[in-house]
Amino acid sequence: MSEQTAVLVLIDIASGSRLWGFSRYIFGKFAFRGVPGLVFCKILGSGFNGGFSTKPSLTKQGFFCVFDTKQNAEIFQQTSPTVNAYRSHANEFFIATLYAYSSRGSWSGFSINNLSSPPESGPIASLTRASIRPFKAVQFWAKAKPAEQAIKEASGSILTAGLGEAPYFRQATFTIWENLKSIDAYAQSGAHLSAIKAAYGENYFSESMFTRFKVGSASGVWQGKYVQIP
Repeated sequence: MSEQTAVLVLIDIASGSRLWGFSRYIFGKFAFRGVPGLVFCKILGSGFNGGFSTKPSLTKQGFFCVFDTKQNAEIFQQTSPTVNAYRSHANEFFIATLYAYSSRGSWSGFSINNLSSPPESGPIASLTRASIRPFKAVQFWAKAKPAEQAIKEASGSILTAGLGEAPYFRQATFTIWENLKSIDAYAQSGAHLSAIKAAYGENYFSESMFTRFKVGSASGVWQGKYVQIP
């Protein structure tokens, strides 16, 4: 069976491209129609300053795609007019190639295949997303802010992004860590652990997906920080 490959792009829209950026939320999905091997795609916004916030960012956004094979993902990154358009309209541009090794749950009914073996070393990426039940939103966001602060203070954190399909109710987070030890230390302690226990114990989500990836490659700038892997 072919290995599914995910591609994540994050950008901060250049000052002269704000109208183009806003149009992505309305027309962006049409640019992905007919892309060879594409099995899943989401256009994403971001929280204020690219973090986890009920206040949306006016400039930071991106997209998350899954392809049926590594080859189709590579072709998309190298030749797609869509990738080039995001890059040309960006003040900051970041792109990552990812291979899921652990995933549970779904995103709009789509589940990622766990075809990659767990990594023995090297950077780990994590994507968590959830559809928040409206009557649980206040409790969820009360837990989210301390968890965000904990990421900033965590050892081994390389990159963090607060993302979402829609403000307040359909949220996602993407992070990259130096290794498995550092992400486990964050996930199993403090504010994050408290938030996860509350989410499951109090049934915050109508749908959720939690995925960990091996990082095939990652490069670019996000929140003023340059990242290059490998």
